Amino acid sequence: MRISVFQIDAFTSTLFAGNPAAVCPLDSWIDARLMQSIAMENNLSETAFFVRSGAHYDLRWFTPSMEVDLCGHATLAAAHVIFGYIEPSLDSVLFQTKSGPLSVQRQENLLSMDFPARPGTACAVPDELKEALGESPQQVFLARDYLVVYESEETIKSMSPDFNQLLQIKNCLGVIVTAPGMKSDFVSRFFAPQAGVPEDPVTGSAHCTLVPYWSQRLNKKKLHAFQLSRRGGELYCEDWGDRARIAGQAVTFLEGSIIL
Repeated sequence: MRISVFQIDAFTSTLFAGNPAAVCPLDSWIDARLMQSIAMENNLSETAFFVRSGAHYDLRWFTPSMEVDLCGHATLAAAHVIFGYIEPSLDSVLFQTKSGPLSVQRQENLLSMDFPARPGTACAVPDELKEALGESPQQVFLARDYLVVYESEETIKSMSPDFNQLLQIKNCLGVIVTAPGMKSDFVSRFFAPQAGVPEDPVTGSAHCTLVPYWSQRLNKKKLHAFQLSRRGGELYCEDWGDRARIAGQAVTFLEGSIIL
């Protein structure tokens, strides 16, 4: 059995930056345990699998340790594969997912995703969170992830979390840290050791929470963002109320086959 596989660097225009995702187009669904094993073997923050279903594609995402309900960079990567290798005549693609329908459009040199907004609710700072991050935040919010707001970009850059301590926080998938940007509207990093991803290079789904927060704080709808991981990534976002536009570029690193 052979399964096609692509490795795509998402939210970047150059190789060896952004967030690498594996993408596996399937003719029909294979067992979820096998998809999880493939994701574990790939050892990237996400592996995406999709199957054509009429006019749309069904899409699922796996980290090395679990299936997740939403992933931005692997959705961008899957759209890049469809536009570049499977249906190059398309200008938009619709995915059906565990988070509902997600569309991606080609807009000049960007791929633009229509995602659900996930605004956070203000909450107290859990002791474990403060100890894990080592810095006292200005504000903390909770949606799927904790959103932890700091004063400066330098704080975000220099942060060195205690990942063992982060593992003790059970009521979220991950932790977003953010601050105003020096050359962008805002910057962020994302930590998710509970999902087998200590630090994710660029996290589209985290921007479902970041976009509503920064749109309200800055009183602007269109936002430019950088994620300050070692690889780094650039995102162009827009607040659409209950939806968020999250756009970026993608490049192909690898094309091959998985042999089972």
